[in-house]
Amino acid sequence: MSDASYKDYVLDQLKQMSGVGARAMFGGFGIYKSGTMFGLIAGDELYFKVDDSNRPDFEARKAKPFVYQSAGRKPVSMSYWRVPDEILEDGDELKTWAMKAYDVALKAKKASGAKPKPRRAPRNMPRPPRRR
Repeated sequence: MSDASYKDYVLDQLKQMSGVGARAMFGGFGIYKSGTMFGLIAGDELYFKVDDSNRPDFEARKAKPFVYQSAGRKPVSMSYWRVPDEILEDGDELKTWAMKAYDVALKAKKASGAKPKPRRAPRNMPRPPRRR
């Protein structure tokens, strides 16, 4: 399965959650709800954001964290863990796990003090005149 068709499959599985979408990034996709990234797709695998509140769910299923390695550097583990296949295939259970990951992402966003990025006006909208 290609990343794009896998992304479509994941989004179909997450259709019970409103406001969920995907954006291309670094050869994969970020999974967002209402502008907050709570998951990612890399190499046809789905990963959700994890902290101490939901890590035991992943550990109990023997899931592993997302790890990447740049050329000539040490592997880096991130706070995203692979969603087990049996969870991905169960829409209700997947929604539960996804909502937990979304809550983790919101907590992390608040803790970092991240401000939402300002939205750019659509291209067909006139821009305000420049001040001189």
